[in-house]
Amino acid sequence: MDFELKSLSPEQAAALAVDALLVLVPDALSTTPLAGALATLTSEAASKGDLETGLGKTLSCYRVPGIRASRVVLVRAGNGSGSAVRKAVTAGLASLKQPNIKQLGLVLSLLDDSNDAVSAAVQACADASYTYTTTKPSAKARALQEVVVAVADASAVQAAFDTGKAMVTGVEFAKEWANRPANHATPSMLADAARKLGRKPSIKTEVLGPKEVAALGMGAFMSVARGSVEPLRFIVMHYTGASKSSAPVVLVGKGITFDTGGISIKPAPEMDEMKYDMGGAASVLGTFAALAELQPAINVVGLIPSCENMPDGQAVKPGDVVTSMSGQTIEILNTDAEGRLILCDALTYAARFKPRSVVDIATLTGACVIALGAVRSGLFSAHDEIAAALQQAGESAMDPCWRMPLDDEYAEGLKSNFADMGNVAGRAGGSITAAKFLQKFTADLPWAHLDIAGTAWKSGAAKGSTGRPVPLLLQYLLDEAARPAPVAFAEPKKASKRARKA
Repeated sequence: MDFELKSLSPEQAAALAVDALLVLVPDALSTTPLAGALATLTSEAASKGDLETGLGKTLSCYRVPGIRASRVVLVRAGNGSGSAVRKAVTAGLASLKQPNIKQLGLVLSLLDDSNDAVSAAVQACADASYTYTTTKPSAKARALQEVVVAVADASAVQAAFDTGKAMVTGVEFAKEWANRPANHATPSMLADAARKLGRKPSIKTEVLGPKEVAALGMGAFMSVARGSVEPLRFIVMHYTGASKSSAPVVLVGKGITFDTGGISIKPAPEMDEMKYDMGGAASVLGTFAALAELQPAINVVGLIPSCENMPDGQAVKPGDVVTSMSGQTIEILNTDAEGRLILCDALTYAARFKPRSVVDIATLTGACVIALGAVRSGLFSAHDEIAAALQQAGESAMDPCWRMPLDDEYAEGLKSNFADMGNVAGRAGGSITAAKFLQKFTADLPWAHLDIAGTAWKSGAAKGSTGRPVPLLLQYLLDEAARPAPVAFAEPKKASKRARKA
């Protein structure tokens, strides 16, 4: 989908050569008289009550004299805030689902020029028209191809428009890979997608296979992959937008491309949704796709441990003890608590980059869904500054998270008689004890954990990936790029040629 930003008054927007106009009307409509058919239509519809008050209320019109587009939809945009605009655009596009609408004029000229509103409008437009087609030939592809965003002053909101477009790119990349069935998104296929991103400006990708991962001593990661015929992949991505001496942000994405639960097998109902268990990995890939568009002045490392969690004769068993890359041993009490096992080795690996911050992203626990539902992702961190920055980024990007506790007492249940720790600590506070497990592998790292189990996808009739938390992550990185960066240590050694070909 192509977006174009233009400075257009309502009168100029009425002359747009598009199939339809979607006009956002604020509750507090300006009393200053505006010329032209579109301004007259809007004013009269509002004053006579044909366009009801209330966020998302719409009025559809056809063949209005003086307006070039054959269809016009007026929609109430409340106070014009980002969240209000997102709801308004979603409501307006719901009444413009005709397949012959390929070009749309999205008129924001009646609103105050707002960065939040422009970014939200672009994202909502893409989200409302998104269609997954990769493995569904019968699905109708997205009809809407071009959107002209009309504002009062394009120069005032250009940066927000560019960010909104990049978020669309990243979210749709994440949606594509998370929505694919597991046989169309194996660890090797995920690695190929990362390699393709590595061809974009400022991005490099390395892929490590089983032999390289074994040489690193990633025993926890390898234990999860043992039951699958699909070989594991450890994906290492670098976005270089600042000097090499600038410490990077490291993003670690859980890449379980299908999760049966292993020997601790899951119930059959809704197990198909476990293809979404690589939502963290998809969000890292999506964030890198967005970085390639925006080219911010920051260094970012993406780490994706990827494998399947399957039950067979070689699969890890409850009661087995494995040794992590950190040297700490883990008693596998439940093989369905596998995400933390692949993440803990990736977190140990992350330390070599001397990062300014490390954020892991994972569809980790059903307990987080119970705690926060599908509205906010769970945020865990012992570092107030990082937690505050992530929370602020989430609010700005309308991709919110909520900080959860990390009291030391929550780790008591992880004690084991046979290893340094168990991999689970019972049902109570499950999202917190999972975070406490990961914390054991972060030592002095400036670390945060995002549990996206409730926000990465939707179930039911609207089943599908949401692409979250790409907007949060991208906004966090843009905010970090505006802050002074600490100096990193020497460039880490590159993987072997064999690793790059794995």
